[in-house]
Amino acid sequence: MTTFSQFLAGGPGWHVRDIVCTAGPADATYEEQHAQCCIAIVRSGSFRYRSTQGSAVLAPGSLLLGNRGACFECGHEHATGDRCLSFQFEPAWLEGIAAAVPGVRKAGFARAHLPPLPALAGLVAEAEIAAGEPEGLEEIALRLAGAVASLLSDEKRGAETPSARDQRRITRALRHIEAHCEEPLSLDTLAGQAAMSPYHFLRTFRALVGMTPHQYVLRTRLHRAALLLRRTDQPVAGIAFDCGFGDLSTFNRRFRRVMGASPSEYRSA
Repeated sequence: MTTFSQFLAGGPGWHVRDIVCTAGPADATYEEQHAQCCIAIVRSGSFRYRSTQGSAVLAPGSLLLGNRGACFECGHEHATGDRCLSFQFEPAWLEGIAAAVPGVRKAGFARAHLPPLPALAGLVAEAEIAAGEPEGLEEIALRLAGAVASLLSDEKRGAETPSARDQRRITRALRHIEAHCEEPLSLDTLAGQAAMSPYHFLRTFRALVGMTPHQYVLRTRLHRAALLLRRTDQPVAGIAFDCGFGDLSTFNRRFRRVMGASPSEYRSA
């Protein structure tokens, strides 16, 4: 075998895998078939990709696109190996995304790839970071699917102001986060609280709040932890778990990243 796959995260209609290929010029290519709709971020290496939508040489930052049932080949005639972060979607899941993106008429991919576009650079970097912290991959999957749908659309997305109804719904979700930030809060859970589809919720939340729901949940948990560190003598590990962090090392890393000091240093400052 020349391809190794590791499951990172998934949910109804989507999943993400880290795929490493060790094929080289001496390895023969063979035809495969996409089991689901696919958007794969090339993380390292390069290879030739040929599908029913076209062909291209893919390099780091490129996006491989594939429709479910489409046949394809990957070749490494000129160099050995590559690594991709592969987002797999059921067609019905993508249809829901397409319906929420202005100007998008269909969910399928008419092209085989997207080059390393500046418009996608930030999102691609966030996806690679999230691969090491899989709880953030659900939001990345939604944002990536929406961004690709927009770029492939004939019409450009126009600036939109969320309606008063959507503002009320997002406010409801914000209050739920404030009251239950220590609990597991998936995107589906929060979108359900707002009575919105996950993608529409994510897009509207970012427009109104200025960050994603996942970022806001982390911000709320860290803020609560900072207050407890200064106001109580509760052990750091206890504060971490009470504020919704699954393990102490994750809490320490994120606290230092945001606050500029470890929890113990912050408490004693």
